Amino acid sequence: MVAKVFIDGEAGTTGLQIRERLSGRRDLEVLSIALDKRKDIDERRRLLNAADVAILCLPDDAAKESVALVENERTRIIDASTAHRVAEGWVYGFAELDLRQSALIAAARRVANPGCWPQGAIATLRPLIEGGLLPADYPVSVHGISGYSGGGKAMIADYEQAGADANPFMPYGLTFKHKHLPELQRFALLTHAPLFSPAVGDFAQGMITVVPLQLWTLDKIPTGRDLHAAIADHFAAIREGFVTVAPFAEEERSAELNPERFNNTNTMRLHVFANDARAQASLVAVYDNLGKGASGAAVQNLNLMLGVPADTGLAA
Repeated sequence: MVAKVFIDGEAGTTGLQIRERLSGRRDLEVLSIALDKRKDIDERRRLLNAADVAILCLPDDAAKESVALVENERTRIIDASTAHRVAEGWVYGFAELDLRQSALIAAARRVANPGCWPQGAIATLRPLIEGGLLPADYPVSVHGISGYSGGGKAMIADYEQAGADANPFMPYGLTFKHKHLPELQRFALLTHAPLFSPAVGDFAQGMITVVPLQLWTLDKIPTGRDLHAAIADHFAAIREGFVTVAPFAEEERSAELNPERFNNTNTMRLHVFANDARAQASLVAVYDNLGKGASGAAVQNLNLMLGVPADTGLAA
């Protein structure tokens, strides 16, 4: 049976990327709203209720409105906004979170697509906290850089118009109230919100997240190989996942740490770097903010919900 999918907000950056990834698929029909009816609440209600799966690519308030417009028990929802990521009754859409998460997503009526920034930090921290190598109350710091497409149409326009004058490295979130903090804290299993310092770079898409660790502060100090083994074992056990772990190596720099390396794929690559003599380490994740960080993750979740292979329509 062909599943009907409606992308509410298909003209935005995430919506367009999802639509592209679904193009040519014969196992589903993409319902589309006419240009002149995108703000017509009755037409949106009709399409939302006609869909087997609705994917919301909207600001938070509009996403909440769309959820309220669904009047049947059949339409399932994937929400790409921040509105429901820590809400009761919603399943978090990071399929590689643990061994059970993909099955929870597959059975869910309501799935909250994860934010781009939290995924890399969650992927590296959660296995260490679950494994007892880091305490849940560890004072975590997270920083990194993302392409300007993560800021949506307005930021894309600003960077493209600026040309050679565009800011090559622009830190933001300097009030430390970033909207992704609640999900990062909850799903990394932290008891305190991390100190999160994101930045935008002068490139369109791709990202790197970095979690530095002062291991000497711990009563029991793990080695770099201990950290790497815990993370590698976690993801090796997850079937049909898109998260891979680079071999543990001592190196001063790596060509693999390029934020654009996995653009247009759903791959996330994790690295562990350490100096055991100093009891310091750094956990690094490289992935596409528009792929695994947003649209790719949404399609992966859609595939799980439809019961088709998780990599359908996705480049790894």
